[in-house]
Amino acid sequence: MKEDVIIDISKNMNFLNNKKHVRAIILFVLLLIFVLPFFFTVDPEEMAVVQRFGKHVRTVDPGLNVRIPWGVEKVTKVKVKTVFKEEFGFRTLSPGISARYSSRSFDEESLMLTGDLNIASVEWIVQYQIKDPVAYLFNVRNVTDTIRNLSEGTMRQIVGDRSIDEVIILNRQEIAYEVRELLQKLLDRYETGIAIKTVNLQNVVPPDPVQPAFNEVNSAMQEEERIVNEALQEYNRIIPQARGRARQTVELANGYSINRINQAQGDAQKFISIHNSYRQAQNVTKQRMYLETMEEVIKKVNNIYIVDEKQQNLLPLLDLGKGR
Repeated sequence: MKEDVIIDISKNMNFLNNKKHVRAIILFVLLLIFVLPFFFTVDPEEMAVVQRFGKHVRTVDPGLNVRIPWGVEKVTKVKVKTVFKEEFGFRTLSPGISARYSSRSFDEESLMLTGDLNIASVEWIVQYQIKDPVAYLFNVRNVTDTIRNLSEGTMRQIVGDRSIDEVIILNRQEIAYEVRELLQKLLDRYETGIAIKTVNLQNVVPPDPVQPAFNEVNSAMQEEERIVNEALQEYNRIIPQARGRARQTVELANGYSINRINQAQGDAQKFISIHNSYRQAQNVTKQRMYLETMEEVIKKVNNIYIVDEKQQNLLPLLDLGKGR
């Protein structure tokens, strides 16, 4: 085994002693040293800005690209597809499901004066991307500080136009939208090359010293809202019933009115018809009316006595108490 190793080493020494082989190796190494600096790669989430003697000459896309090395052209890679985040009023130490936050107070960022002269503690997040790498690198000296300063100023302006209730409870989504729109306009005006993706209000509460009083007020408002909702529910239950009964009463009255009118018109028409018949044949009409009346009366009589009109003494013939 030792003899094999000695033989291999001796072969390699013979190879190295060969001048042609040494020259080829040196030439290959020199070629690598000379050629490799001409090439560079850009990752898929990046774009590269190329400067020649400090002046921007081109922007290249992801992939393999060529440059002039040895200080002639400088390449700066910018992550254009990465979403960056800035936190205000708090700091995340370790993100994730069990995130840890800094215990330090950031009141200088979060405490703000509302439009009704109350103080609110506002915590929010700004997420952004780089949309123009050239503007991002050359137009603003410190883009991160610019974003933070503009974000804080914009949030204070929007919050200062609203009451404490609007900031904490009512209009949080609207406030976040307005901050995003105004912040984007300011960044575009400064030509920072930044695109704001989202502005999220995380935690908006009163300062700690007034938190108990605010909670009591909030509870009272919720109780008021509950009572109002119950009253509206009762109103919506009773009023339709009352309206239904009123409508039913009106319909019954209308039906009764129509019935009485029709009956009156029928009676009037009947009277007119009888009157016209009477004028045309008085005796016949009298006889017919008499018979009709007697027919109705006789139906209600229990005992009927037929008496001869020539009878002189009627009482002895009738035992009136018998029919009782």
